[in-house]
Amino acid sequence: MSVWAVIKTSLFGLSAICMMAPEMLQAQLSEPIQAIVESGRTGDSFWAVVVTDSSGRYLEDYNREKLIRPASNFKLVTSAAALHTLGPDYTYTTSLYAIGRQEGNRWNGDLLIRGAGDPSISGEFADGNALFLFEKWRERLQSMGIEQIDGNLIGNESYFDDIPYPRGWEWDDLTFYYAPEINALSFNNNAVELEVLADGPVGSTPNIQWFPFNTPYVEFINEQLITPAQASYDESYRRELGSNTIYLRSTLPQGYYESEPLTVARPSLYFLDTFKRFLEQGGIQVSGQLIPDRQPRDWSQFQLLDEHKSVPLIRMIERKNRESDNFYAEMILKTMAAETYQTEGTTELGIEIVEQFMSEAGIDTAQVRMRDGSGLAPATLIKAGDLNRLLQHIKGYDWYELYYQTLSVAGVNGTLQYRFQNSPVKNRFYGKTGFMSGIRVLTGYLTTQSGEQLVVTIATNHYTVRTSTVDVLHERILEYLYNIY
Repeated sequence: MSVWAVIKTSLFGLSAICMMAPEMLQAQLSEPIQAIVESGRTGDSFWAVVVTDSSGRYLEDYNREKLIRPASNFKLVTSAAALHTLGPDYTYTTSLYAIGRQEGNRWNGDLLIRGAGDPSISGEFADGNALFLFEKWRERLQSMGIEQIDGNLIGNESYFDDIPYPRGWEWDDLTFYYAPEINALSFNNNAVELEVLADGPVGSTPNIQWFPFNTPYVEFINEQLITPAQASYDESYRRELGSNTIYLRSTLPQGYYESEPLTVARPSLYFLDTFKRFLEQGGIQVSGQLIPDRQPRDWSQFQLLDEHKSVPLIRMIERKNRESDNFYAEMILKTMAAETYQTEGTTELGIEIVEQFMSEAGIDTAQVRMRDGSGLAPATLIKAGDLNRLLQHIKGYDWYELYYQTLSVAGVNGTLQYRFQNSPVKNRFYGKTGFMSGIRVLTGYLTTQSGEQLVVTIATNHYTVRTSTVDVLHERILEYLYNIY
């Protein structure tokens, strides 16, 4: 029988093993994996290792019933629920409407954009051209001969509620691309893309530029400093909460180049502001206001000018899982709620749908704490064994093979691209990483050298050593499993 600690027979003997409670005996690590963990000197960190074979039988069962902070491993759960709820072929439709009439080269009235929660109005699926939709709509107006809009640009965001963040996201994350506001009318992941070049003399301020077209929608307070070339880079960015003023206080070695997507406040207004500037760059002037709108509309009363249909949901799930994209996770969570209940999409209703799916997988949701769809909220908790159980359960769905292909492949792509490069596990593990400060989790499907497919969950919480040390231990555990089964 496997054991977690080496029993010193001189102190305890065989009788000590016999006296252990059955539930204690069940939750032990095999000695080789125990040795791997102990070799990392991870101190008082919490470990869970759960491994099941193709029949669901437990091969490793350590702390299976303990709650862990899964970080982005929780995306495995919400991705499966989204495919079950919406289907892999689901698409978003973002529409451009008009009200009024055309008089020569002028449109006398308003243009309205109906947001539908599409997270992909960016360059992700448009060969890097984040402005592709604005190009399409500008060309549509130009084809009508319009050079002036005597009216407002109205962005309807009523498909989702007006709560920008899931409960529990930490305030110091909100400046960065991985924690943007969630809005039914979004553009470029609700971020601007800052570039910094330290090409001046030591002691001077580096040059900056940003996409889209150095938009004044954001204000950068550039207090950065160029340091000697041999100095280290020290990053410091902070957006004032609720505003679009961003303080830059990094120190950069001379000659250093840095790029960083930074979030914006009021995404629907950002969408409208960018659209207006893009129209005006192409010779179409807008005289009216930019109006974010939460009023439910009877869209049949407006003239439809264009509809943009997104790529299928399965491609977005691939983005979400492989690149661990929090923005896609939260947008899709609210979409599930809006589509299922035919009301404004909320995080809370999305959580209800995911919990129902987990219940169907045999997971006791009373033992799950779900605050978001991405796992970024520290209060999101799940048992290590339930992550493992879910990946076994979904093998029975017709979308399983598509789901499997959305996962990051060891040594090949996504968040696992640069790991396992010189390992037999390369190209043999399809899974999901999870990372926050003191948290590292790895869950997925491992095909062993004998061809057996294992489901593996390895969680390390509350560690204080370097993350690279924990990564090495996780990889050694996978390699052991690969070789032994």
